[in-house]
Parts: sequence; C-alpha cells; structure tokens
Amino acid sequence: MERRVYLDYAATTPVRPEVRRRMMAVLEEAWGNPSSLHHAGRAARAVIDEARAQVAGLLKCRPREVIFTSGGTEADNLALKGVALAHGDRGRHIVTTAVEHPAVLHACAALERQGFDVSYVPVDGDGRVDPERVAAALRPDTILVSVMLVNNEVGTIQPVAEIARAARARGVLVHTDAVQAAGVLPLDVEALGVDLLSLSAHKIGGPKGAGALYVRAGTELLPLLDGGGQERRLRSGTENTAAIAGFGLAAELAGREREERVTRLAGLQRRLEEGLLARIPGARIHGAGAPRAPHITNVGLPGVTADTVLIQLDLEGIAASSGSACSAGTPEPSHVLQAMGLSEADAFSAVRFSLGDGTTEADIDRVLDVLPEVVERARRARSLGLVAGV
Repeated sequence: MERRVYLDYAATTPVRPEVRRRMMAVLEEAWGNPSSLHHAGRAARAVIDEARAQVAGLLKCRPREVIFTSGGTEADNLALKGVALAHGDRGRHIVTTAVEHPAVLHACAALERQGFDVSYVPVDGDGRVDPERVAAALRPDTILVSVMLVNNEVGTIQPVAEIARAARARGVLVHTDAVQAAGVLPLDVEALGVDLLSLSAHKIGGPKGAGALYVRAGTELLPLLDGGGQERRLRSGTENTAAIAGFGLAAELAGREREERVTRLAGLQRRLEEGLLARIPGARIHGAGAPRAPHITNVGLPGVTADTVLIQLDLEGIAASSGSACSAGTPEPSHVLQAMGLSEADAFSAVRFSLGDGTTEADIDRVLDVLPEVVERARRARSLGLVAGV
C-alpha cells in the first residue's frame, strides 16, 4: 500500500512536533499546581500566563480576556449558557443559525428546555446566512446571537462582522464558534466585533482537551462549574498546564504561519476540486458559490452513499469523512446539508475532504486517482442491486 493519506484535518490534527516537545518539558519541569504560591506552583502559573498571552496574540485581545477550557464544546456551552444564566432576567431569547456545530445547537436545545426561546435562522443553498435575516430575528428580549465563523462541514465563511454590528447596535451580545477558522482566517476580535469567541487546540496542531473562550472585558457571564474559582472564576478546576502550554504554542504558530498556509491550502483545494469535477460525472462542490475556507471541500457524489465510499477509500489508505466527526456513525443525514436544501439522499452522498499542514500535492493526486474508480464501482454495484440505496 502507498503511504497513508490523511484528509480529515477538520476532525482533528496531529500534534505538532514542537508542541509535543513543549508539553513534555512542562510535564517534567512545571508539574506544580498553578494555584500554589510556592516555587513549583509559580513555575506552572508562569507557563499558563505565557500560553494565555500566546492565545491572546492570535485573537488580538488582552490576555485577561482569554479563559481556558477543555475544548471548543465547553467554550461554546460556557458562552451560551453563561450568558443565559447572567442575562436571563433581562431577556430569554437567543438567535443562532440552522448550520451550527452540535455543541451550539445542543446547548440551545438545553436552554429551550429551561424556558428560553431560540430562533434558528435559515441559510441559502451555499450554507451562508443573510445578515439581514439575523437582524430581523432580533427582538427586544434577545440577549445573544451565536453564529459560527467557518462551517465545519462545508467551509462556508459567515458574515460575522456584519451580523455583530447589527446586533451590538441593539445591545445584544455576539458569540462566534471560530474553531474551524483558527489558522486560516484572521481572528481579530475587534474587527469581528464579537463579545465571545470559541477555540479548540486540537484543530491547530495542539492537544485534545484544551480550548479557550474569549470573553470581552465587561461581558457578564456566569460559570457552569462551581469550585476553586480558577480562570477568573469562570472555569473552576486545576488547570491542565501541559495541554494549555501546547495550545499556547500551537496558537502562536497558527497565527504566524497563517498567510503562507492559506496560500498553500488554497492551491491544493483548487487542485482537488477541479480534479473531482473533471473526473467524476455528476460531482458537485457544496457551498461553491459562497466564500469558503481553503481547507474544507464537501463534494456530493450522486448515486452512492458516503459510508460506502469512505470504507473503500480507507482500504486504499485514504482517510476522509462524511461531515462532522461529532456526528459520525449516526443514521441521520447532515443537518448542515439539509439546511442548505439538499435532499436526504444527496446529503447521504456527501464526502468531506479537509486539508492541513501535512497535505501534499501527491496526496491530492492519490485521491484523484482512486476516488473516481471507487465511485464508479459503487454506482455500478448499486445499479445491479448489490447494495441498498438510501
């Protein structure tokens, strides 16, 4: 078998070697409790302070506005539920979109069970939300708008800055899940105009189990966890110093290398998509009519099911996905693609390729050599009744 090809970077990325070395050094040298006042505690606290400054550098914010969490899911939940807990006496209405990550959608569902009202703004056929429709959904009792910056399934870039201007003009807080945007889009929180922003370390070459929530100074937020009051009393629990250190370095590298990365990934994405459209009859790039991040390609392959294709690709040493890793293995079609107007059958036929720092032209060419034959075999088998349709 040829070398394995990994094209599922939107699900997770390998830990960068320099990040791994940094974490090992922290495990050996700064293992103290960061809340302790003695030398071991101060050494750990210094590591966390450095990482906080590194993440703040990526976001162009002040270090004290960065709250470390266990990942993007916790950051999203802290943003939505923390705002709801703090502002529920002022209003109980939240606005979001139909294509958010499950961490946001399920947090909204939990708040609905607690008596909050949530408006889910639809998107167009490319997965993009109209800022005017978001503005129209605002009410006097709206306390928060949450719109992701880059969609994790199709890569569509949402007009968050425009949405934020309209919402904040009416005194409404704005949150964005920027997990898929880090390292590929500039994340200047002032330019975006957001009050809260979620990040995850393992999407940018850092470790799993570390994330952050940017909280604009002066934004009232209540914690989800009660305990020792770490992270400005917003996220109690002894900090995972090594993971935070790895996150900090990964964030610094993501910002420093962003422009070069975007140029390289955009070329690879173009090579992949042009090849798919030329070699596979009926192939369609979902979201192609909207601004998209350069690392995510979602392709529709009519006449097959994604699971069949993915199994065959894996046997050929190629790793891809059918969408969000959080939804893998579920019998339901993608909520994102259905919100974009695709039929259930078309949603089940979609395959996501996501590119990263380790992706090469040879990887793209390998997919273009293998995938057309895999699709042809799958279509032929289905036409002969050898596999079940959707």
